[in-house]
Amino acid sequence: MSALPPGPFARLAALLGEEKPGQAPISLAVGDPSGAVPDFVRAALAQGADSFGNYPPIQGTEDWRKAAGEWLNRRFALNGALDAERQVLPLNGTREGLFSVLFPLIATRKAGAAPIVAMPNPFYQCYAAAALAAGAEPLYVPALKDNGFLPDYAGLPAAVLDRIAAVYVCSPSNPEGAVADEAYWRGLFALADRHDFIVLADECYADIWFDTPPACALTVRHAQTREQGGGGFARLLSFHSLSKRSGLPGLRSGMVAGCETLIGKFRAFRNVAGPTVPGPLLAASAAAWRDEVHVEAGRQAYARKMALAQEILGDRMTPPAGGFFLWLAVGNGEDFARRAWCEQGVRLLPGAYMGRENLPGKTQSNPGFSYVRVALVNDLSTIAAALERLRKIL
Repeated sequence: MSALPPGPFARLAALLGEEKPGQAPISLAVGDPSGAVPDFVRAALAQGADSFGNYPPIQGTEDWRKAAGEWLNRRFALNGALDAERQVLPLNGTREGLFSVLFPLIATRKAGAAPIVAMPNPFYQCYAAAALAAGAEPLYVPALKDNGFLPDYAGLPAAVLDRIAAVYVCSPSNPEGAVADEAYWRGLFALADRHDFIVLADECYADIWFDTPPACALTVRHAQTREQGGGGFARLLSFHSLSKRSGLPGLRSGMVAGCETLIGKFRAFRNVAGPTVPGPLLAASAAAWRDEVHVEAGRQAYARKMALAQEILGDRMTPPAGGFFLWLAVGNGEDFARRAWCEQGVRLLPGAYMGRENLPGKTQSNPGFSYVRVALVNDLSTIAAALERLRKIL
């Protein structure tokens, strides 16, 4: 783990140091989608409280599995193809699963060398932490404007592809809000079949979109395998979260679904490691997976925030296809973040803090160098005040 640099928020704290905010501070740095907890979640927690007296099962309760399976089959048009008894597991928040999933699933060597775990650059910090902790070599594949802010895994050399054990894909992506279309997913799965690697689809933002629902990994993979005369979700694990979908980050509840063989190995590992979700939280999670009303209300709220951002920033921003971040091109993200804080009191995350340099020692080779990430998770009036301040210095 010593190979990891400080986390992005530790770096942001160091950047701003003792600098005083130029105005009353507003933070748009952290993607914390906090909001009102739905009454039905409170009720489910209370009704399930007695289950604190029992060890929770690693697979979740029967009620949770039923709710999760129904949501997956409905949301991704699988027509019952996904069996919640064998192809779904609850997680203590999706980050926990994205980190621990590599340990039971990748070999110590592939193609005669250390395995490679590839990921987009910029990326979610736990991808790199997982690769390093599992003894793999992380490979940071640029997600640039020129390639639609999605990593071009197909463009990697064959010798590199042969060493890849797993790839992470985030769609809608954090931080850019890019969405992988059906062609992208199909090409990636064909590549995975050819070079024998696992696709780890981080789709935590799949229910936050603005024009049309995004193409999703489970839907595309199931259709692809059916066309090939098979079935199932070979080489795919898809991760989903109630932190984003339901605005319940404190619930620490997510799920992973996909290939039965991979889920079986992950389940066996979790039976030893023991990361179970408590019974009352499973009850609340089941209620959240069953309800779409609060999800639609959340999606409309994000749409209003994006519309407000477009109104204030105009062509200074590129509207994302999904998620709740703006990925603003500002020339030098670190300098802009410092200026936004010192002059306007707005706290932003420099894009470089989520990425790695493609050329050692060349700071501008970091795909996030020219950007700042802006999280639109506050209320409308706070967002409006912050964006008006940013407009003055953009």
